[in-house]
Amino acid sequence: MPDLLPRLDGPSVTPKGGGAPRQLVVLLHGLGASGDDLIGLAPAWAPLLPEAEFLSPNAPFPCDMAPYGRQWFSLESRDPASILAGVRASAPILDAFLDQALAARGIEPSQLALVGFSQGTMMSLYVGLRRAAALAAIVGYSGVLVGPDLLAAELRSRPPVLLVHGDTDPVVPVRALPAAVKTLEGAGVAVEHLLRPGLGHGIDEEGLRRGGFFLRDALARRG
Repeated sequence: MPDLLPRLDGPSVTPKGGGAPRQLVVLLHGLGASGDDLIGLAPAWAPLLPEAEFLSPNAPFPCDMAPYGRQWFSLESRDPASILAGVRASAPILDAFLDQALAARGIEPSQLALVGFSQGTMMSLYVGLRRAAALAAIVGYSGVLVGPDLLAAELRSRPPVLLVHGDTDPVVPVRALPAAVKTLEGAGVAVEHLLRPGLGHGIDEEGLRRGGFFLRDALARRG
């Protein structure tokens, strides 16, 4: 079955310290973007994570709302059931990519972190919390916790989570942040959150800084 799934690829950045990677940070972009978008975070975080390789795969499908870019699933319908179905359909594709990336490098799941932006955050949270072997961390920017009512029954591991959201986000309402925090905490997931004043749908310097330190500390704890 995995051989029938779309295979993901995209840009990568090798460890700043040289040599083979001992940690893996996978960056999942948002709707209409590509792996070239989030790989730009790697230079900011590489000094904190000199043994990490950064991978930024392109989402598996062409964006159906723009003549360019990729998507993890369609957002033509914002109905929660449609979004959940889309996330579920792409989850095995991402899972297979993560398994292959870890195996190819001989890296343990405890040294893997997921970072998502918007739609990529939806994927990071859905997949990361359902993998049997716990990741080191999940960092989500401007996203939503999809299928919150299903989490307690489907949760398989509890990696620490950092969620960052702008309080003037016009794309993903800021109420998504406290809603996600409440559900995650209720499921026993350690979660930190950061609300950024005046920030729209994006990542600012403080969010970038906090994300880097969160990843560094989480990967060090599992090392």
